Amino acid sequence: MKIAPSLLAADLLDLGGAVAVAEAGGADLLHVDVMDGHFVPNLSFGIPVVAALARRTRLPLDVHLMVSNPDTLLDAYVDAGAAWISVHWEAAPHLHRLVSHLRGRGVRAGVALNPATPVAVLEDVLPDLDYVVIMSVDPGWSGQSFQAGALAKAAKLRETIARRGLAVEIEMDGGIGPANVGAVARSGVDVAVAGSEVYRQADPAAAIRALRSRVEAAA
Repeated sequence: MKIAPSLLAADLLDLGGAVAVAEAGGADLLHVDVMDGHFVPNLSFGIPVVAALARRTRLPLDVHLMVSNPDTLLDAYVDAGAAWISVHWEAAPHLHRLVSHLRGRGVRAGVALNPATPVAVLEDVLPDLDYVVIMSVDPGWSGQSFQAGALAKAAKLRETIARRGLAVEIEMDGGIGPANVGAVARSGVDVAVAGSEVYRQADPAAAIRALRSRVEAAA
């Protein structure tokens, strides 16, 4: 399972340092939460920040657009250096068009689902996706408690993907740490996003390695 530290929980005055410790800890991706103050009640990383991150790291940037009207921002974030981009099902009425556009631009296209949104809504678009983000907290801010119902949701989606013979990865985002990352892996998740349990620890690089050890023990 890939580990993607979430920069939202890092020291925002030292994003360069946050990138360095993610690399030192063996992270697979960097998760970048983009919030617009409308779709969610918070503001976070804009296009110049993503461009600066892309210049500083070899890790792929996993950009999670928690925004209204995501179609207006796709190209700007692709141009800034995003390698993965997910949009929320709840914010994208023309989802197939957005996904097709992202894949045409050469980035991995994902769709995120809020905790109250069932995986069944993706039935028709699932073959066109590279990954699905299952939110295990309500989106908007870091440090929330894990919603255990996300595990059954991931397992259901994993069964659907396997039954249909699709190459779609599952990412889970929110409240993931040493106490539950093994269960997250066993539910069929391919990418675990971890924020507070990495960047708010005394040694973030060691925290990433500890998560990896828990995943390996759960295999």
